[in-house]
Amino acid sequence: FDFEDGDVYMSSHEHRFRMFSSVEYEGQLYMTPQNFIESVTMSEPRNKRPWRSLTKQELEKILSDTPPVWRGSSKLFRNLRERGIISYTEYLFLLCILTKPHAGFKIAFNMFDADGNQMVDKREFLVLQEIFRKKNEKKGRRGDAEKSAQLSMQLYGYQVAPMSSVLKKDSQEFVARSYWDVLRRSASQVLFSDLAERSDETITIDTTILVHFFGKKGKAELNFDDFYRFMDNLQTEVLEIEFLTYSKGMTTISEEDFAKILLRFTNVENISAYMENVRQCIPDEKGITFDEFRSFFQFLNNLEDFAIAMQMYNFASRSIGQDEFARAVYVATGLKLTRHLVNTIFKIFDVDHDDQLSYKEFIGIMKDRLHRGARGYKSVERASSFRSCLKKELASSR
Repeated sequence: FDFEDGDVYMSSHEHRFRMFSSVEYEGQLYMTPQNFIESVTMSEPRNKRPWRSLTKQELEKILSDTPPVWRGSSKLFRNLRERGIISYTEYLFLLCILTKPHAGFKIAFNMFDADGNQMVDKREFLVLQEIFRKKNEKKGRRGDAEKSAQLSMQLYGYQVAPMSSVLKKDSQEFVARSYWDVLRRSASQVLFSDLAERSDETITIDTTILVHFFGKKGKAELNFDDFYRFMDNLQTEVLEIEFLTYSKGMTTISEEDFAKILLRFTNVENISAYMENVRQCIPDEKGITFDEFRSFFQFLNNLEDFAIAMQMYNFASRSIGQDEFARAVYVATGLKLTRHLVNTIFKIFDVDHDDQLSYKEFIGIMKDRLHRGARGYKSVERASSFRSCLKKELASSR
């Protein structure tokens, strides 16, 4: 089906996954590692072609080339390129990783580790599929019934069953602050029911992530050190790709290019005004190093804690100076941003040139950037259960 706008309910994540995915197997759509990288670093697919159907032999060959997780690398996705498949629920999982602070990695691992043995097996990890499916079912589908069923098939590999037949509805609706809250809330419901067995039955197709984590036979177990390295490497890889796009082989990017990257995937309408701000206020280009670049995005992943720190400073409703900003970042995240990086941030967002940063405006724009385009598709600006989950994650900072 070629879904047209309005035919059927489709969240912005679903729309983006369908737009960037390039292969299908037995009716289900998959991203390649290259597709995923493009989906979080580009506005549109580089080459949008009809989905390519994989044969069983092709899939087996692809998966046989998947390296084990203990060979962790920050070039995993770039090395695999088209030789891998990523399911829709894994796509959501990877998006979550990109927005998680390092302090949250252990929490994430413990949520998967249902039996508390400090190891995650394939069966425990597959419960993720059921949790995301449950969140999708709570929202429900609207529109053309036939196309809705086809969309479920494309995303999950089967038609989603009515919610009542999967999990009993909560007596009181739970409003989650983050994806990991959803995981924490849902894990006990799922793990201690027949859904754990169902996940083994319904998810029969191995993917690159499953083979990477649990081996070709699915018998390996994932420890925390390997899990942490995978999450850290993924964050680093995406940042390296964005940085290298602008550095062109140099060790720094210009302050103007840094501003362009920050304002991508945001709803800022007059980006040229911000660019002009940088040109006028930073006439002598010094450049932003990768370490500075990475430290800023690590800070963004701690945006909620930063917002709380700023509220404690009682600056929530007024502008702040560079010293207060740097201090709040350190208190909330433990990161020491360089003086030049802080000054560059201020010059980008200091519209009235008073060397003060509008707290609310900065937080609002950076929230959009944190989502990497998930909230930027006005053509599909509908309420998504997963997007709403991320949105509520930072709601307390307002």
